[in-house]
Amino acid sequence: MRRARFRRTRRVGAVTLASALTLTALAACGTSSSGDDGDNGSGNGAKADPAAPLDPKTKVSISIDCMPPAAKAAELRQWNEDVKEFNKKYPNVTVDGRSTPGQCLEPPRFTAMLKAKSQPDVFYTYFTDLPQVLDNDGAQDITAYVNDKSVPLLKDIDPDVLGSLKKDGKLYGLPTSNYRMGLLINRKLFKEAGLDPDAPPKTWDEVRSAAKKIADLGGGVAGFGEYSAANTGGWHFTAQMYSLGGDVVDASGKKAAFNDETGKQVAENLHAMRWDDDSMGKTQLLKWGDLQKQIATDKLGMFLAAPDDVTYMVQQLGAKYENFGMGPIPGGENTLAGGNNYMIKQGISADKVKAAVAWLNFKFTTVGKGQYDWKRSKADDLPVGLPQPNLWLNGSKTKDDAARKEFATMPVENFKAFTDNPVPGKAEPPKAQEIYKVLDNVMSGILTNKDADIDKLLSTAESQVNQVLAP
Repeated sequence: MRRARFRRTRRVGAVTLASALTLTALAACGTSSSGDDGDNGSGNGAKADPAAPLDPKTKVSISIDCMPPAAKAAELRQWNEDVKEFNKKYPNVTVDGRSTPGQCLEPPRFTAMLKAKSQPDVFYTYFTDLPQVLDNDGAQDITAYVNDKSVPLLKDIDPDVLGSLKKDGKLYGLPTSNYRMGLLINRKLFKEAGLDPDAPPKTWDEVRSAAKKIADLGGGVAGFGEYSAANTGGWHFTAQMYSLGGDVVDASGKKAAFNDETGKQVAENLHAMRWDDDSMGKTQLLKWGDLQKQIATDKLGMFLAAPDDVTYMVQQLGAKYENFGMGPIPGGENTLAGGNNYMIKQGISADKVKAAVAWLNFKFTTVGKGQYDWKRSKADDLPVGLPQPNLWLNGSKTKDDAARKEFATMPVENFKAFTDNPVPGKAEPPKAQEIYKVLDNVMSGILTNKDADIDKLLSTAESQVNQVLAP
């Protein structure tokens, strides 16, 4: 879900906060029609070989979604620095960045953009967006353009991450970030409650026990927090199902799968924490941003999150890195995985596609360059040391992890429980946002009604999700 998230900017990958669609927002993130400009060759009229690298002499302009806004001065400066460095190798490529006030990818705006064919040449997406993009003939098949010459570290990119951009063996974009959900904790409250912040709870029984001890501190402190509005409740219900080995949609993708013993276990545990233990606080119907504010002000002990939530809390809410830690998602069977990508508009010229791949490779998939230049990020007072985003495997992961540690701006040991105990990632379900909206009702029912009929909540949601999934 991560809409960052929101990151997501969480996050929320992988979360969605639907905003009102305005003409201003639609125009701000790029309204180029940018169809095939006729420049299909290598700059001299010859037909281009997709597998061949971009000729540095090729003159072409590419429009790109979601350049950092002026409010993010350091990030925007780095973007401009990277364009300048990129142009040393490709002096004739014009990178036309488009910036959006507020959240870059708002679902209503994104849908309208796809239907109008108004997306930039290179447009920003979440892991869950590929079906919608392909339904609207929005993305170019770039399989022939991506190889170990155009993307030298291709073999080291996590195949699960690349899988979010593939259908029927065809590749439709390149990733920029990824996340796997874990248990974010407030280390200060853990210590005050007599808990070990270096050993966060590993099971949901342990979460319940720890939450009660933290809530017993008093002063309006909640031990564990959950969402139940704006699709985020359904997002987290899904994550909890995954953590116990369950699912919300069956393998066929056509039927709900959460109205079972695992679903009841998730629901009953939350209901018990809320009403029997009084460890989740009295304020409910929370959405993304609410729990972050609570934990940043020492009013919440823990909640499910992605690592980059910490960045938001430090940069936007004035919290301190050292106050937070993270462990793997309790249960540990699977965890919800998400992230962000760039796709390339269908119908643009071969040289535009090549230029887009070259830029994305430089900015987002090269260890030590672009977003992975951790030395520069430290100098610019940006966060360094979080375990994600991390696209890498093999030697690339070793090299990148070493640089994160060398230039860290936060205590990386606080995330050791998370990094040392990786949990398999599981993608969000089909029609994720529609399903999450339905499952919000389950979460809100549990958390706002002491006498909630859990069987009825799950049964009603099952029928509604089956309607969503119906052909």
